[in-house]
Amino acid sequence: MSSNVSYTVDERGASNSLDYRVYFKDATGQPISPWHDIPLFSDQSKKIYNMVVEIPRWSNAKMEIATAEPLNPIKQDVKKGALRYVRNPFPHKGYIWNYGAFPQTWEDPTHVDPSTHAKGDNDPIDVLEIGQRVANRGEVLQVKILGTVALIDEGETDWKIITINVDDPLAEQLNDIDDVEKFMPGFLRATIEWFKIYKIPDGKPANEFAFNGEAKNREFAEKVVEETANFWKALVGKSPNESKLDLKNTKLSNDYSVKVEDSKSIVEAKAVTSSLDKVPIADQSAIDKWYYIKLN
Repeated sequence: MSSNVSYTVDERGASNSLDYRVYFKDATGQPISPWHDIPLFSDQSKKIYNMVVEIPRWSNAKMEIATAEPLNPIKQDVKKGALRYVRNPFPHKGYIWNYGAFPQTWEDPTHVDPSTHAKGDNDPIDVLEIGQRVANRGEVLQVKILGTVALIDEGETDWKIITINVDDPLAEQLNDIDDVEKFMPGFLRATIEWFKIYKIPDGKPANEFAFNGEAKNREFAEKVVEETANFWKALVGKSPNESKLDLKNTKLSNDYSVKVEDSKSIVEAKAVTSSLDKVPIADQSAIDKWYYIKLN
């Protein structure tokens, strides 16, 4: 059902450390940027998209594509010098979907969205994959879009595109946002609840949403993704680079393309990960803990 292109990952540095990175390689072993070099579509005629998995379901480490680093590896988000982990707002454990991003998209921070009245968040668009299988970090899934919700995060539009892996047992039944409630009752409610409360254990207020938290349908979501894809095209097509983002790539043949040997040097400059390399989490008990939240 899916036109699956093979990608592999190359982990560098010790996990649970500031040095940990996940680089991507194509089928020939050439390093690539998961943001710029993996196409948005796996099969455009069937509207099947490529999703880069940053965070497997049930995990807590807040991983993200490093948009400001060469070849944009996945790294753990850092705040005030500390690695970030999401808490477990009861009854949820970590992220409740496979969480990631669509390649070749960008939420333009200078563009005010007419439907949310807020600017973009300067990242590739976020994707939730709601299927049954727990994916692997760095995996590239073929998904179809079902709908979207929009957070307003610190005054910025933060779209969350809801998708399903095309190989999931429910994929044929799920074709639009209403099908999610029909075949997975309670899932959309849990999704909105999670996004609303997940920052509260860290002392932050409840998140706000555009559209009063209503999930928009597939057609609406596909238009949002198309718009962010056009923003990305404009970003990588503009020279010189006025953003603080790293636009190096190996496939686009533009001003930011690098040679194979240079892409390999970028990866090889990072320490190789040993199977024994794993730094203990400083406060594992806080990661495992359930936080009971009462909204006013």
